[in-house]
Amino acid sequence: MEAEAGTPSPTWRRTGPFAEGDHVQLTDAKGRMHTIRLESGQVFHTNRGGFPHDEVIGLPQGSVVRSANGTPYIALRPLLDDFVLSMPRGAQVIYPKDAARIIGLLSIGPGARVAEAGVGSGAMTCSLLRSVGETGEVHSYELREEFAAVADRNVAKWFGVRPPSWHLTLGDMLTIAERDLDGVVLDMLAPWECVDAVGDALAPGGVLVGYVATTTQMSRLVETLRVAGGWTEPRAEESLMRTWHLEGLAVRPDHKMNGHTAFLVTARRLAPGVNVPPRRRRPAKENYGDDYTGPRPQEDEFEEGHA
Repeated sequence: MEAEAGTPSPTWRRTGPFAEGDHVQLTDAKGRMHTIRLESGQVFHTNRGGFPHDEVIGLPQGSVVRSANGTPYIALRPLLDDFVLSMPRGAQVIYPKDAARIIGLLSIGPGARVAEAGVGSGAMTCSLLRSVGETGEVHSYELREEFAAVADRNVAKWFGVRPPSWHLTLGDMLTIAERDLDGVVLDMLAPWECVDAVGDALAPGGVLVGYVATTTQMSRLVETLRVAGGWTEPRAEESLMRTWHLEGLAVRPDHKMNGHTAFLVTARRLAPGVNVPPRRRRPAKENYGDDYTGPRPQEDEFEEGHA
């Protein structure tokens, strides 16, 4: 899929004056944002009056434009964070605070080869593509055709064209054919089902990041990785983001915060035939009681002295 006709630059372009086809973020005095695509002869309308797109075309970023009734708007190209939060959605997106952490956990850069499942609305895809650059590869797997279509449009809109480094497959991660990947992101209902397939796809030292919403999903993925062998000891975390109110001496946390969105489970692939050394502190058997039905350690792996 190619970008819309007449789009001369990707949305992420940061330099130069605004041109026809650019996406512009307009912010009013109350912090409300509106994103428009500049088209000569068109008019931006709000309940506070409008102004022609031609008044924005040719201006440098950071300019202020005024509506017919004098309301000022700051004009800037949108950041990826803003684009993600306002993009059309087929599925829930991975929020910027988690996407940034995932990129850090993967430790990827230009030339890296990564895969993800599923693609959702394309938010994580944009971050991955930007990280691997033109010399890298991103392989995205999505089961639902309608989600893949939404992601395809969003990615092409952000980059201006459909990046040649992106390979979108309508199918299951279980069928992944790529090998020697640097990282894999699993954003799916049952990521533990793909552990073996991902293990075959990753190069030794490659990173698996599972994005899961609930503690039961987190536990099942961690225990599956442990039982499967060939992985470092999994670790789990979550990111919480809190903004602050800043006005004179009234400096305090905002009353609302961006709290739990998901857990991130991380493990690295070991060399073929290698298993992680036994944990120095063995698990207690009562941690895997009668109510637990998932993968579990072997009997001889439990801590002695626990029934």
